[in-house]
Amino acid sequence: MKKSFKTYTDSVYTILSDQYGPANWEPRFDPVSELVFTILSQHTSDINSFRAYYNLIDIFPNWHLVENADTDSIANAIWMGGLSKIKAPRIKAVLKSIRSLRGNLDLSFLKDMPLVDAKRWLCSLPGIGPKTAAVVLCFALGLPAMPVDTHIYRVTKRLSLIEPGVSADKAHDLLDELIPQDRIFALHVYLITHGRQICKARKPKCTDCNLSKICPSAFSFNG
Repeated sequence: MKKSFKTYTDSVYTILSDQYGPANWEPRFDPVSELVFTILSQHTSDINSFRAYYNLIDIFPNWHLVENADTDSIANAIWMGGLSKIKAPRIKAVLKSIRSLRGNLDLSFLKDMPLVDAKRWLCSLPGIGPKTAAVVLCFALGLPAMPVDTHIYRVTKRLSLIEPGVSADKAHDLLDELIPQDRIFALHVYLITHGRQICKARKPKCTDCNLSKICPSAFSFNG
């Protein structure tokens, strides 16, 4: 990495860290639970994701029961999360695939694998892409994988941390290489928060943005 670019990324991190404060990692769920939750979170709000997740585990107290339930029962349990007819068979297929590959429903082994291999293993599961894989590795296992959602993708492009033509899928690997490992989780939190509160898709609040003095896209939006 060129020194000037490293200085720039360090400045981005420092400014956002000063603005949003410490972001300390602790596991949200175990890896399999995180995987299921992330599937449930697709194309819905955080509130509805949690409602669906907790209703699912209230009806099916362990993942073995979900694995062996019929898809209609799973769909009925997660309906409040939206797209239940799509998510239910996906959850069941993922659980069965893990069982087939590992003989159990435990993903803790991923923590001991090289990051690239852990990503590849998760992405081999049916319907699992780079973002879901990164969420599991980062949030459940504390590994230096940057989940790239719509906010992070938008903000990092505006900051020129990634080039305009880079896809969201490719951005995962690029940001993992660009950002120091011990900063990935915190910067993930900062960028999402910044994207939601300041660097909005439409009418970003450049006048309120602490990054505006170094951001190459600052004040270039008309609405």
